[in-house]
Amino acid sequence: MLRSLQRTANVRVGHRALSSFLPRITDRRLNEAGPGGRSSNAGVKVAIFGATGFLGKHVCNQLGKNGAYAYVGNRGDEAEHRDIKPMFDLGHTRFVFYSARDVDSMKEVIADADIVINLISKVHPTGQPIQTSKFPYIGWQTNFTIEDVNVGIAKQIAELCVEMQVDHLIHVSAAAASPDHPSEWARTKYFGEQAVREIYPWATIVRPTQLFGTEDKFLHYFANMAKIYGVVPVIEDGSALTQPVWAVDVAKTISRITDNPTQFEGRTVDCFGPSDYTYEELAKFVLDLTELNNKILHLPEPAFMAMAKALGYQSFVTMNEDMAKLWSQDFLPAMTPEQYKLQPEDGKILTMEDLGITATPIEKEAFMYLHRFREAGHFGRVDGYH
Repeated sequence: MLRSLQRTANVRVGHRALSSFLPRITDRRLNEAGPGGRSSNAGVKVAIFGATGFLGKHVCNQLGKNGAYAYVGNRGDEAEHRDIKPMFDLGHTRFVFYSARDVDSMKEVIADADIVINLISKVHPTGQPIQTSKFPYIGWQTNFTIEDVNVGIAKQIAELCVEMQVDHLIHVSAAAASPDHPSEWARTKYFGEQAVREIYPWATIVRPTQLFGTEDKFLHYFANMAKIYGVVPVIEDGSALTQPVWAVDVAKTISRITDNPTQFEGRTVDCFGPSDYTYEELAKFVLDLTELNNKILHLPEPAFMAMAKALGYQSFVTMNEDMAKLWSQDFLPAMTPEQYKLQPEDGKILTMEDLGITATPIEKEAFMYLHRFREAGHFGRVDGYH
């Protein structure tokens, strides 16, 4: 079992006192060695499910920076986790192929890990074409439904953590998780979160809003629609609100939790950006940033759903009918920043600020990965590059 770490109760920065939840290691862990960083031994072993996903790669990078040992589960082939290898020092990773229907293979991923992180999530069912005996001699076989992934696998991982006596479990849910949301993804994220709480009550639940960052499926929707189809559709007047958070900030939050997981047992950490926006505002922002002079198209909700369903059959733009239902509602944290601060300490829902992380504005990072949509990128400009 991981021993409790001594922490400073209050850290002064100028005249401001940071929350006592800010992990600050004052005593070495057992087996910890080195000054810190990738080539050090942080003395903690972390099993990661969903490491090859969008958020998972950022989490791996943050864990690698701190010298953690990572047990990376992968359902695909070697190429899918190849870019994770340089994130850790040599000998700090262990890659394990598993199937969610093979419990023994999932146990092999966890092995003797101190912490298990579940990042697995799907916004669409997965499947494959199969040969049939009748015309047109081809059919479709569903491998995993959205419920299988967001509820079934989450439940299975929690049960294994109890069975294998894993010290800590970090489960990534969503701020939009709700039992009555029109989106199946949001509903199943809710039921998956509740299942984890019931099976493993001391799990740490992380609930981010929509994620933006390199390779995201959020801002790229607006840029790809403008570039490929010449128009950016939004639902109705695009007035639904969202408060996106930078994926790196969420990854840093998860990494901070692994610094002292005992301190966060049974706690919920909400992750959200500094500002909220309408989808209309985000569409205008992306068009301005990419210098694409395309029109924003306001579609009635049924028409947008039909378009999203059709887009679900292609790979150029990440959108489907269930994602459209998700975007039709506000995607916001449970409370305002002021309400989070006014909570009583007992049972308080934490935020990134409680862990010493300042949310990064979307305006600061978006250009870094969206400027490629400009004509000739940013190299087409004459001034400033000669």
